[in-house]
Amino acid sequence: MINEMPPDLRDAPSGSLPPTAQAELARTAWEELPHFCTGRHGVPDTPDILGAVLAVDPARRVRAVGDLYRLLLNQERVFPATAPAALVLARLLDDPRTRAEDRWERRAGRRSLRAELLNWLASFADIARLDVKDGVGTARDLAAARAARPMLHDRIADFCDDDDPLVREAALAATGLLLADSSLASSVPRYAPAVRAVLAVSADSYYRRIARERLAAWGEDINDLVAAEEEHRAALDRAHALADDPFGEGQEQAIRWLEERPEDTAAPKQLGRRCEDRTASAPAAPHEPAPEPPVAAPGSEAGYRGPWRIAREEERAEWTFTPYVGVGPLHFGMTLEEITSALGERPAVSSYSHHGEDQQLNYADFAESGIRALFQDGRLGCVAVNALTGPQVRLDAAPLTGCAPSHVEDWLVHRTALRPGSLTYSPAADPVFADLGLAVRSQRAGDVVLTRPLFLLHDWLDLWHSLPSEEWNCS
Repeated sequence: MINEMPPDLRDAPSGSLPPTAQAELARTAWEELPHFCTGRHGVPDTPDILGAVLAVDPARRVRAVGDLYRLLLNQERVFPATAPAALVLARLLDDPRTRAEDRWERRAGRRSLRAELLNWLASFADIARLDVKDGVGTARDLAAARAARPMLHDRIADFCDDDDPLVREAALAATGLLLADSSLASSVPRYAPAVRAVLAVSADSYYRRIARERLAAWGEDINDLVAAEEEHRAALDRAHALADDPFGEGQEQAIRWLEERPEDTAAPKQLGRRCEDRTASAPAAPHEPAPEPPVAAPGSEAGYRGPWRIAREEERAEWTFTPYVGVGPLHFGMTLEEITSALGERPAVSSYSHHGEDQQLNYADFAESGIRALFQDGRLGCVAVNALTGPQVRLDAAPLTGCAPSHVEDWLVHRTALRPGSLTYSPAADPVFADLGLAVRSQRAGDVVLTRPLFLLHDWLDLWHSLPSEEWNCS
């Protein structure tokens, strides 16, 4: 059992790693092992991400962990750098600095860095069970991920009895998934009781799913767990229905019951979480021909300086975006200071909300660049591009900024037709494309409306609850 005193991070050298991790880092030829966006402007390389995991600055630590998900486990895929990075991270688990707590992008609530690194390793192990045909990566990348499982198991095993319940659950989740490796089958009897006793009754729905799946794979009877999960979901559905009905009896009791329930800390979109029915056939491609790509508005006449002036094509900066990684020079997880440096301008407007003596940054407008940066816990989570003056952001060479909304929507809907569940709509009828981390809102330009694209992290896809009122009122 590992039980050390919480660390004092004030004097810890920024980005320092323990000697064993340094050795693992040094003997790996990272220049030959790209991640999802290696070489893209403003995107850190794998050694830089790993070096920042134990940074003194909490914002750097949180951003580094977000980068681990976005760049090394992107969209249920592993990359050449993923397995070597997992081996380095496993060397950090017993470092006292991983006891530091924070809020992390992928899960609700506060937890230690150690617990979140174990969650990342669990996601890694979950994806390593997939096949190449499921989009997990190349055969070589998948083989490297699977080859790392015995070594990861040796590093994680001690934490399955940790005093911190969140660390213990995350370690058991990772261990249960790693035991899919046939070479580790002899360890199943040791961990199966804890998976049932701890993981199967967790408040975290992702952990409960792992427990049911792994116990069933190990030949155990899970009828009681399936029945309990169905009863749990039914109770939640009834309570939510009552809570949403202002005219029904029992609304107050339902609201109180929901408030007293333990928070489900599972991520909005768990990496490695497979569809309920993988054997279901994909929908047929639409028979209609693909619509023409959208075309940006030509811009206002030269010399026009009115309030609805639309920038001309040659006046707009050209940006590209990578879903859930960043757009243009901006990288999700940046602080306001980092964005200011990347854009080379100070924000014209900054909006804060106050919670007692604390204040929280909501958004900052950069007038010269034509973008609004929206924040959660002080870090960039959404970029809104001004339809009139913002940069031209392209997808497959097609413009997304300053176009007729119906043309952009038709083109994107056809593009995502083969990915069920990707398209949703906000209460304001804005299309939201989950696979792209993209929402398309409309912005007035005199007598016409033009597209105002929003580039988002996963937990911003629910626009109604994520965007501040000023964004909804934006004209």
